[in-house]
Amino acid sequence: MLPKIKQKIISRERVTFEEGLTLYKSNEILKIGELGRLAREIKSGSEKSRWVYWNKNMHLNPTNVCIGHCNFCAFAKRPNEEGAWTYTILEALEKVQKGVNSGVNEVHIVGGLNPKAALPYYEDLLRATKNKFPKLHIKGFTAVEIDFFSKLSKLSFKDTLKRLIDAGLDSMPGGGAEIFSKSVRDDTCPDKIPAEKWLEIHGIAHEFGLKTNATMLCGIGENIEDRIDHMVQLRNQQDKSNGFQTFIPLSCHYEDTEIAGTVEPLTAFEQLKNIAISRIMLDNFDHIKAYWIQLGVGLAQVSLNFGADDLDGTVQEENITHAAGSQKRGLEKDFMQTLIEDAGYIPVERDTVYNVLAVSKH
Repeated sequence: MLPKIKQKIISRERVTFEEGLTLYKSNEILKIGELGRLAREIKSGSEKSRWVYWNKNMHLNPTNVCIGHCNFCAFAKRPNEEGAWTYTILEALEKVQKGVNSGVNEVHIVGGLNPKAALPYYEDLLRATKNKFPKLHIKGFTAVEIDFFSKLSKLSFKDTLKRLIDAGLDSMPGGGAEIFSKSVRDDTCPDKIPAEKWLEIHGIAHEFGLKTNATMLCGIGENIEDRIDHMVQLRNQQDKSNGFQTFIPLSCHYEDTEIAGTVEPLTAFEQLKNIAISRIMLDNFDHIKAYWIQLGVGLAQVSLNFGADDLDGTVQEENITHAAGSQKRGLEKDFMQTLIEDAGYIPVERDTVYNVLAVSKH
């Protein structure tokens, strides 16, 4: 079956659900990696086939207060719980100022579902950020947050997004997708919106011209059928609205979460499969990201030979995965470029929407 899939990749034919399952069931990891790399080279084109993207970015988590419940989350706190925080606008701007001082050109804003940090709070934050840092790109708010703001304000998704765009929102991340399977969502994150709403919100964002990302969180009790179904649903949405930039396979970190010890962590083998198979399945996505914060820098580097073409960025101030045990926090430009070069690729600094800022001459 693998030679047939290879031929499909070469001829740019769409790989089916069943063929995706075949890839997951195969233990020929190097051949799967070779197919992922081939799919990436064909998608990128010969000129850019050795390019790996990165950017100077920071995360801003304005609040960790969340009234939702996800059993894989170590970040969220209940209102008034010890360790809970909600930044004032001034405190948030001070965090952003530190990032700007170090050269970031993107701030990635996500937080908990906090009724005291609703749409007006974020409109104020966006406007204040844009006023102070007009050149800074603001990537903000998962579809789950958009739904939350919408409910609190009694506005449609479209009106909610329009207000955020008017206040300064430039693009959206891909969080909150987790696994689209209803049974997995019911078990792990019953308060989160279903797949249909997540996809609908991203479709509306695309109609407004916002570029967005998409994620898949593995290691929360899903099976390989769930993973392929997730990719196929994303692929179908991209056929309709064509606004997704990159897909990011994520893996659960368990420290201080409710499911610690109840679910087998993903092996490096599985994580590399997720990278390669997503590159093969998502033929209408331009980029596949190896998120080093979760993979660790070593495995992220290996992922570049399995179909990934993006390492995310310098990622300052990340708190969500850090709360669940990730020890990684922030990389320097030189180390990021070395990671890419040592894997045999060309580092390309980008902005959030993949405009090229610099191609390494090393």
